Amino acid sequence: MNLVYRTGHFLSTLFFDLFFRGEVAGVESIPKKGPFIIAANHASFFDPPAIGCRVPREMGYFARKTLFKPGLPAKILTKVNTIPVDLESETDIRSLRMVFQILDQGLGLLLFPEGTRSRDGKLGPAQAGIGMIACRSRAPVIPTRIFGSFEAYSRHDQSPNWKTPIDVGFAPPLSFEDYNAPGRGKERYQAVSNKILTAIQSIPPPPKGSVHNS
Repeated sequence: MNLVYRTGHFLSTLFFDLFFRGEVAGVESIPKKGPFIIAANHASFFDPPAIGCRVPREMGYFARKTLFKPGLPAKILTKVNTIPVDLESETDIRSLRMVFQILDQGLGLLLFPEGTRSRDGKLGPAQAGIGMIACRSRAPVIPTRIFGSFEAYSRHDQSPNWKTPIDVGFAPPLSFEDYNAPGRGKERYQAVSNKILTAIQSIPPPPKGSVHNS
């Protein structure tokens, strides 16, 4: 991890351990080296840092392009591998190139198959985007489920509900052979996304007393 990422990782871990400490299970599923994709459900603004601080390796994240203010904000976001997304563009080619650059560097990438935060805390339908990225990169996909983040800070809340436990469970990685649907061309992307979302849905809450990541 570079210094800025390491600092952010430490501060995020401290924040969630102090105010939303929950259980964490399956960290051993994350590869020790090489590219990987964390595929998680999305219920809260807290999800990226709450998941990222439990992953002991450097990752890339998505953020709205408007957050990249000139000067220090843009520099910090760049240093922590944040990919600016133009929400008004249906085909953001620059962002897609950055996705594969991050994976080509052997880093991780956090993706949300649903594409947006849940309105009721339940998992929504998967979008084809993660299937396309998974198939084209052939990176192992780590199904991940976050519990409690909707209750802690949903899109409807004006402020966080402090001391609400947020749990994170990582499942064993899916290899390209596990999720690919050969012979279907681009049509397979949605099928792959659906398969990944099904794997996320099957993850149970971490048992009490689970070991936190180091």
